[in-house]
Amino acid sequence: MWIIFALFSALCLGFYDIMKKLSVRDNNVLLVLMLNTVFGTMLMLPVIISGVAEGNYGLGNTVYGHILILAKAFIVLGSWLLGYFAIKHLPLTIQGPVNASRPVMVLTGAVIIFGERLNALQWAGIVLGFASLYLISRLGAGEGFSVKRSRWLWMAIGAAVLGAASALYDKYLLRFYQPLEVQAWYSMYQCMIMTAAILVLRHVAADKAGVATRFRWRWSIPMISVFLTVADLAYFHSLSVDGSMISVVSMIRRGSVIVPFLYGVLVLHERNVKAKAIDLGILLLSLGLLVAGSAI
Repeated sequence: MWIIFALFSALCLGFYDIMKKLSVRDNNVLLVLMLNTVFGTMLMLPVIISGVAEGNYGLGNTVYGHILILAKAFIVLGSWLLGYFAIKHLPLTIQGPVNASRPVMVLTGAVIIFGERLNALQWAGIVLGFASLYLISRLGAGEGFSVKRSRWLWMAIGAAVLGAASALYDKYLLRFYQPLEVQAWYSMYQCMIMTAAILVLRHVAADKAGVATRFRWRWSIPMISVFLTVADLAYFHSLSVDGSMISVVSMIRRGSVIVPFLYGVLVLHERNVKAKAIDLGILLLSLGLLVAGSAI
């Protein structure tokens, strides 16, 4: 059952990336991100309100619990900030596969921290995942987005690293707290942090931070939060199921790259379609092996 929720989460994440691309194109990235945190908080606010009405102030009614969630909010917000700038400037057919490198990082942490073990099919999937990342790095260099020259590519890599750290942290948090509670409170803390950051940047370094860039409202902006919230709900539920493996769930979620990849090819007409299609095929096979291995 946890596999089904992980796959559904991946589908929603794919549309989430498309909404981000549509929202940040020629737009103010920081304000789009702030609105995303606001809408996300609004969607989850009923969870907090209902708890407070019953005398439950969340996360075990302890300061320690809220500190743990505040730490997650900073990690996720850092990943989002880097990822939003990366998706604005990189082709979807490059940014998506870079983001798909998260499971490789998560796998290392899951084996070391949680003692997870993978079977032969799952390891074969991981190996193919490495091959896919190698191919996309070659293609990216050919389009002018090499590791040596592109700060946007480094931002995409940084977003992936922080995203992997957040995934590992989730597995720890869900040992003590309910998924909805975690999502609701970290969404609220993200909103508070981002709003404070925008206010500070407007007074301190507006031009350098890009805050002064003209903001354009688009209906894709609230849809970012809708798709992300649904994706996270499915994701947290998947991790909360007994026997779920963070390394496998994370890899399946990276299958979300398929949706924006197709959008980049069919709608945005991005370059090197044939070569990228081969890379996508390798990634699909990798995910298939992981899913098959989890059923053993």
